[in-house]
Formats: sequence, C-alpha cells, structure tokens
Amino acid sequence: MSEVMSQVTDHGGGVWGIKVPIPDNPLGHTLVHVLDTDAGPVLVDTGWDDPASWDALTGGLGALGIAVNDVHGVVITHHHPDHHGLSGKVREASGAWIAMHAADTEVVLRTRSSEPGVWFDYMSEKLTAAGAPEEHVAPLRAARESGRMRTLPGLRAAVPDREIVPGEPLPLPGRRLRAIWTPGHTPGHVCLHLEETHPANLPGNGRLFSGDHLLPGISPHIGLYEAPDDTRVTDPLGDYLDSLERVGRLEPAEVLPAHQHAFTDAPARVRELLAHHEERLAGLWRLLLAEPLTPWGLAERMEWNRPWEQIPYGSRNIAVSEAEAHLRRLVKQGRAEAVPGTGPVAYRAV
Repeated sequence: MSEVMSQVTDHGGGVWGIKVPIPDNPLGHTLVHVLDTDAGPVLVDTGWDDPASWDALTGGLGALGIAVNDVHGVVITHHHPDHHGLSGKVREASGAWIAMHAADTEVVLRTRSSEPGVWFDYMSEKLTAAGAPEEHVAPLRAARESGRMRTLPGLRAAVPDREIVPGEPLPLPGRRLRAIWTPGHTPGHVCLHLEETHPANLPGNGRLFSGDHLLPGISPHIGLYEAPDDTRVTDPLGDYLDSLERVGRLEPAEVLPAHQHAFTDAPARVRELLAHHEERLAGLWRLLLAEPLTPWGLAERMEWNRPWEQIPYGSRNIAVSEAEAHLRRLVKQGRAEAVPGTGPVAYRAV
C-alpha cells in the first residue's frame, strides 16, 4: 500500500492526483486528478489504455477508499490517448458519464468512423507535400498494406455522452468547476477552473486543472489538427498563444497540470511560454531568410531536445507538424510566404 500511496498526492480540499503510467514514453505518466463531489468522485482525465495504467488508476483510487464503480463522472481535458484512453473502461465499470469539448468529440467520432488506412494515406500525402524523403514515407505505406494500423491507440476511443460548454459551470454538486476553452494542443482542449478558495489560502483565484495546455517545465506539442477532407487553413499556434493569455488573466492560485507537477504563478509561466514561442518564430524567420525551406527542411534545422539524427521516426512526424504550425503563424503574421512554383512547397522570409 505504501508503494501505491507514493503515486497519490493529496492537494487538499477534496482534490487528489494519481500518477498513471504512459507506456514507453519519456513523459512517464499522466496525472489523473480526482475531485470529490456531493454526487461522488469525478475524474479529470483517465490515463492511457494499458493494463499497467489501469492497475495504477484503480490502485490509486483504492488507496483513497474509492472503488472504480463509485466514479460519478469523467471530465476530459482533450482527446489524446494518454488522457482519454481509459475513459471507456471507467464508464463500463461505473456507469459514469464522460464529458468533452465538442471539437475534440468530433475528432473522436471521425477517427472511429474512418477506415484506419485513410489516416495512413493522409499522413503519407502530407509528409510528401512537406518535403519528406521517400525513405521516410515508405514505412507508412508498408504499415498500411500490412494492416498494422488497426493497433494504433485512439482508433476506438470512447464516445463522450456530455458536452463541455466553455464558460459554463459543470454540473458537479457541491463544487464550482468552470471550463475554459484553450485550443492549440488540440482543437477542443479545455482547462478547468475550480472557482473555490485555495485550501492553503494561497493568493489567487482558485485552482486550474490545465491538462497539457500549461505545464511547468515543457511546452506542449503544437501541430496541425485538421481532418483529411478539411480544406480550412487553421492556425493552431495562434490559437495556443491566444489561449495562453486567456489563462494568464485568470491568475489561479495554483495550477494542477496533467504532467510533471503542480505549480504556482501561472502568469509568469505564461509569459515564459509566450517569449519562448516568439523567440522560436524569430529563429525560424532567420532560417528562412538564409534560404527557402520546405516544412521538412525547416524541421531538420529547428532546435529540439536532441539532434535530428537521434529523433525517432514517429517523433519526426510530430516535429514536421510542429514546423508547419509555426510556418502558418509566420505566414499569417506576414513574415513568410510560399515560393511560387516550388514543389514540395518551400517558404521564404518576407
């Protein structure tokens, strides 16, 4: 029991955190938060769908004297499998409702209804258009032919049965929890503002369950989030930066993120992240000033946590998506433009 308790943190005031492991991921775990309500415990996120993760979640609940079938509801910050993966199992065990923002519910429904090969074709086409070399795209085509894509996480994610409406309080008896729409990491990401006095009387306005939007030591991935048949040109990085400012203005006393650890002074962390992204945009602009680059070429030259040659295959796909999100922001700001006649399309500084 002591080992299980070491995975549980009491944040006071009827709020706990449980470390739920993410298999083979450097983040290590998702912090699933438990919120006591007059109708029973409510979970903020659930963790990855894996037997060890399920054991950690149910073990952590058990250490708090909560059986999984006692869970009243599940509030999901966003649809990614390390947050929404176990929601279906929790609902099956308890009859709990699952709430999610409509934009992310749309992603869940679209993914469930699509033949998995559609996504492999889309990724192959996107990477080719981004300037990826043939040797990088070939494994995607091979995976499609082999049928391995049916094992990808998130293909059968649980369909939420309640909608999180930004600005409206969630129906949690005895608690005041309000959703703040914070798109960027996903189109329907939400932070959840617990509008109650901090149990330790820390200065500020309540507590914020920040999901992946606001983390104490890392910046979340900001990539593209359109559907294969969506012709809109989205600006996820612009959405994220706007959302950061919205959260900073809340001035919560404490932030309870889904990774790393709880922290205070959200406005200072917001300022750090805004400065980080502006510095990064300026650096990418300088790269484009030196020579026109495709999104793949830009990703190869961007600063990551390790040299490009050491970045694993799947992470390179994420890196290219992030490069494209930054390019879109530069184009929208009038600081970059596509070079006419290039294919794959290259971009230059303006």
